[in-house]
Amino acid sequence: MSWWTTDEDDEPEFDESSVRVRPNRKGNKPRTKTRPGHEDALTGRILSVDRGRYTVMLDEGLPEERRVTAARASELRKKAVVTGDRVDIVGDTTGAEGSLARIVRIVPRTTLLRRSADDTDAVERVIVANADQMLIVVAAANPEPRIRLVDRYLVAAYDAGVTPILCITKTDLADPAEFLSNFAGLDLKVFRSREDVMPLAEISEALIGHDTVFVGHSGVGKSTLVNGLVPHAKRAVGVVNTVTGRGRHTSSSTISLRLETDAGRGWVIDTPGVRSFGLGHINTDNILKAFTDLATLAENCPRGCTHLPDSPDCAIMEAVEAGTIGETGKARLDSLQRLLTTFANAPTH
Repeated sequence: MSWWTTDEDDEPEFDESSVRVRPNRKGNKPRTKTRPGHEDALTGRILSVDRGRYTVMLDEGLPEERRVTAARASELRKKAVVTGDRVDIVGDTTGAEGSLARIVRIVPRTTLLRRSADDTDAVERVIVANADQMLIVVAAANPEPRIRLVDRYLVAAYDAGVTPILCITKTDLADPAEFLSNFAGLDLKVFRSREDVMPLAEISEALIGHDTVFVGHSGVGKSTLVNGLVPHAKRAVGVVNTVTGRGRHTSSSTISLRLETDAGRGWVIDTPGVRSFGLGHINTDNILKAFTDLATLAENCPRGCTHLPDSPDCAIMEAVEAGTIGETGKARLDSLQRLLTTFANAPTH
């Protein structure tokens, strides 16, 4: 036995039930980093966004289909939820008046159409998610068609992996042949529309089974076309200013509208008209990928080849000069070079 031990244990005994726990003055639960799994969440489609409230369609195409109003969960506060997104929601999903559900997850997106304020702005603005087609609406006159703006739409579509379609309106005011010649080298489906005769049946056929985002300069007749395809849409229609030649913005938000025909259904995603379309976020490699035949030739180009007219030993230009890619080769090369030039001078970030 040593001097620091004794036969008796002098250590006092404690009863945990007698421990006094200081109460939480705020009355809330202690914070935890463990998030619930929300296994019971329902998946829906975002139809529109309005000041922090999201209209979500649940059980699409089923007898119990309904629209629900939802808000973002706190963990999504820093993530943009946009029209076209597929999201998981919990809470009150009945769709009853006054009810509010909660968006807890964004389903991985298949495509993401973006633009920046201008070519010097690296901050992207998300326009729509999960669209697989883009219908570019441009007027033959009043306002005058802008080739460069259409080029920018095409670049954004190719970057996003979205198939572009062109609809030229007001062909009763001017012949669009010269304008359309600028796009002869592209695999681009083109519709022509007059004020008195709109090819609604043909356009509807192209939209069935697709999520198609409509884009266009203000005043080109985009809202008129949307109202013709989706009669219940009731999108506001504006006029072109006779002094400036510019259209007035009538659509202020992006909204998904269901197209219903005897042949099937599709989705029309109407967007506000824009006068500029910045490409500060674009990956130019995606532009070449849209020209599959030219992209194959580009595999034989020197490293760092820009495929522009001043590029030495460009395999694409050599093939065009040799006539090995057919009669449309030169037109397709011209289109590719114009689209690449559209972004070639934009600053890097």
